[in-house]
Amino acid sequence: MQGAQQPAASPSRALAGGLSPAHDAAGDARALRRQIRAGRLTGQTSGLAPGCLQANLAILPAAWAGDFLLFCTRNPKPCPLLGVSDAGDPMLARLGADIDIRTDVPAYRVFRDGEHVDTVTDITRLWRDDLVTFAIGCSFSFDDALQRAGIPVPNVVAGTNVPMYVTGIETAGAGPFGGPLVVSMRSFRPADAIRAIVLSDRYPLAHGAPVHIGDPGAIGIRNIAEPEFGDPPVLHPDEICVFWACGVTPQLAIGRARPDFAITHDPGHMLITDLPADLKT
Repeated sequence: MQGAQQPAASPSRALAGGLSPAHDAAGDARALRRQIRAGRLTGQTSGLAPGCLQANLAILPAAWAGDFLLFCTRNPKPCPLLGVSDAGDPMLARLGADIDIRTDVPAYRVFRDGEHVDTVTDITRLWRDDLVTFAIGCSFSFDDALQRAGIPVPNVVAGTNVPMYVTGIETAGAGPFGGPLVVSMRSFRPADAIRAIVLSDRYPLAHGAPVHIGDPGAIGIRNIAEPEFGDPPVLHPDEICVFWACGVTPQLAIGRARPDFAITHDPGHMLITDLPADLKT
């Protein structure tokens, strides 16, 4: 597995940090999308657009969309659906009036026959009339709630991407789609871990409560210092690992299904929507 691109962190975060605090959450989301569309923000989006849902992406030909929709339905923890487009329509109006899925994600992964062959910042030239976009909730969406509650989120504090791991837990298959569950990890002191569990459970469209706490080996993670995606974690002796289902899971399912063509987000590089982070349905 290839890890996520290192973020173009400093310039992108300087721009993001310059947004006026007077903006509402949706206004900040639109401002960030304009920066992404213009190519000025190409790094990972952890910690950006507090109060708004961020989304993972899976874009597939219509012939594969039915089985993939069933895969999401059978695996709601890693694949909480925020929206599904009509075939060929790059606009996701329910998620944000100006969203153009071809330009509004900082980095995309391109798959051919199930293999990751390229990472790009714009998919306009790759767009086809048969493509269906699936927007899937992301755990970045509740990080702000944790921080507002006084719970430091390690990767947000460090300005890095969250570490993501392939587990030994199998998803429920649907047609050709299946494979292992991917999880994201945040480490906390025990008291903060308990509060993080309770708070994240209030965000069902951002994966909700974690799927595992404690020993990484119990879910098939061999080396916590070497995530398959994202950046290595910073762990302290008094902290425990907490694992949430992750929207990178569909990328492994696409690898197993081997569609002739597919596009996803690059792990950690999300679509920032106008939807409130605590949206329930």
